[in-house]
Amino acid sequence: MHIIIPARYASTRFPGKPLVIIAGKPMIQWVYEQCLLVPNATVTVATDDERIADVVRGFGGNVALTSPECATGTDRVAEVAAKVDDEIIVNVQGDEPLINPLMIEQAVAPLLRDHTLMMGSLKRPFDAEENPDNPNIVKVVVGHTDRALYFSRSRLPFNRLAYTDYFAHVGLYVYRRPFLLDFVTWPRSPLEQAEELEQLRALERGYAISVPTTEYTTIGVDVPEDRERVERLLREKGV
Repeated sequence: MHIIIPARYASTRFPGKPLVIIAGKPMIQWVYEQCLLVPNATVTVATDDERIADVVRGFGGNVALTSPECATGTDRVAEVAAKVDDEIIVNVQGDEPLINPLMIEQAVAPLLRDHTLMMGSLKRPFDAEENPDNPNIVKVVVGHTDRALYFSRSRLPFNRLAYTDYFAHVGLYVYRRPFLLDFVTWPRSPLEQAEELEQLRALERGYAISVPTTEYTTIGVDVPEDRERVERLLREKGV
């Protein structure tokens, strides 16, 4: 298994966020060290920015410099994956300093059990205070075998019969390496463009995506205020 963490400096809402200091360490180091806790995993940061690469080298991490032409984090992950031999590739976002290593194991497990599966992710139940109509929280519905039927930014499914068992998608992805290298060569699909959700490209091509439920939560750092929330949680844990 190879965990690849895409990290870019030029975030629109939070420039330089992989290097922001959280409880004394750069955020990218928190993510990297959490991924190292996954058994039998190699971890690499994929970036096109020398500032990020220097910081990763500074704390002893593996880093791969990728092309600045990579349009998405998935493209960045695939560029690194093309140069390794691992069958299972895991894409962990570089802005998830509280990622629980058990979440990665949960997402990988279905692909280890079923070799016909090419792609996997995770879902979680909605918190009571979350609004299913919030387009920034991606919703997913699955069948009886926890394979995705659809992902959407809209309420999913439609709340006609007071449906309450909503699931939020967790943006952690697992791929079989050959599938990932094919995936990034496909043109963006119509549903993908409508929803701005890459995973729909795989569904439109007829591929199953396993989406088991996780009981763990994490906080993505999208804006400076999120950093403060993460620091507060770390302080509560005595870190």
